[in-house]
Amino acid sequence: MRAVLLLLFASTSIVLTAQTQTLRLVSTAWPPFTNQSGQARFALDLVEAALGRIGITSTTAIVDASQFTTALLGSAFDGSAAAWKDPEREAALLFSQPYLENRLVLVGRTGADVSAKSLAALKGKRIALVEGYSYGDGVDNAGPVYVRARSEEDSMARLLAGSVDYVLMDEVVVQYIADHHALEAKTKLQFGTTPLVTRPLYFVVRRSVPGAQAIIDRFNAQLRGMISDHTYHRLLHVDWIRADVDGDGLFEYVPGSDAPRTEPQRAYSLFSPTTEPSTIKPSITTQAESTKPRFLVGGNIYQEWATVPDHFKLTGSDQYMPNPARSTGTVFRFVW
Repeated sequence: MRAVLLLLFASTSIVLTAQTQTLRLVSTAWPPFTNQSGQARFALDLVEAALGRIGITSTTAIVDASQFTTALLGSAFDGSAAAWKDPEREAALLFSQPYLENRLVLVGRTGADVSAKSLAALKGKRIALVEGYSYGDGVDNAGPVYVRARSEEDSMARLLAGSVDYVLMDEVVVQYIADHHALEAKTKLQFGTTPLVTRPLYFVVRRSVPGAQAIIDRFNAQLRGMISDHTYHRLLHVDWIRADVDGDGLFEYVPGSDAPRTEPQRAYSLFSPTTEPSTIKPSITTQAESTKPRFLVGGNIYQEWATVPDHFKLTGSDQYMPNPARSTGTVFRFVW
C-alpha cells in the first residue's frame, strides 16, 4: 500500500510540474511591446527569454483590448507577459518585479520645444498617437488635439511632413531611432527628456496556478543577469542600457557587448529611479552619486569613462563604425 501511495504521489507531482511548464498567457496587440509571432514584440520576447532560462515555455493569445481584462481575470489563461497594475488585478494575480517601463516622451522636428512637463501644457497642439493603443484617461482627456496614426512609422511620417506638431512615443522606440538612425535623429528630430506618461510593466500569473509564487520568484531572479549578459540589449534592439545591475541602488551604463566602443551619448533607462526594482539601497548616496555614469564593461564596473581600459574603446574614424554586435534585424521601417 505504501508503494502504491508513493507511486500516486509521484504521478501527481509529475502532473503538477507539467502544468507549470507551459503557461497559457494572454495579451493585446500593442507593438512594439506585444504582438503576434514574427512581429515587433519586445515585452513578450523578454518574458519568454526569462521563462526559458527556468525551463518554462509559454504561448500568448492576442485578444482585443476590450476583452483583455476579462480574459486575464478569468480561468482560460494562466496570466500575461505584459500587464499594468490595478487593485482588481492584484486580487487575482501575482505580479513580478517590473521588468520594463513604458515611458512616453515628446518627439518633435529639429528646433521644436519639447520641454513640456505635462500633456496639459500642450493644449491645442496636434500630437500623433498610434490607433488602438491603451494610453489611459490621463492621456485621452489631457487637452491636446490627438491625430490617430496606423503605426510608429506612420506617426513619424506625419511629424516629418508637418501635419502634426509632435509624436508621443515610447522611450524604447526613441532609443532605437537614436541607435539605428543616428544621423537622422541628430539632424531631423528633437527628443523630449521628461516622460509625460509612465507605467511599469509586469509579468503576471493567476494565483490559482500551481506553483505560481515559485514561477514569479524564479522569473525575478533572471532579470539582472539578462541585463549583464546583453539579452535585454539584443531583444530591445538597443546599444546601451542604464540600470542597477548589482543591486546597490546605483545605476550602471551597460553596453550591448564587450566589443570596443565609444562613450554613449544616450542610453536607454530600463526604469525610472522611483520604480527601479532594487531592494538594496546604499547607506549614503548623494544625488550626484546616483546619477553619475558608472560603466559595466568586460565584467567590471568603472567609475568614469576615462578609467575604462583603452582596449575596450575605439578611436579616430573607427569610432563611427556600427557596433558589430548590434542586432541586424529590422524592427521599424522609418522613411526619412
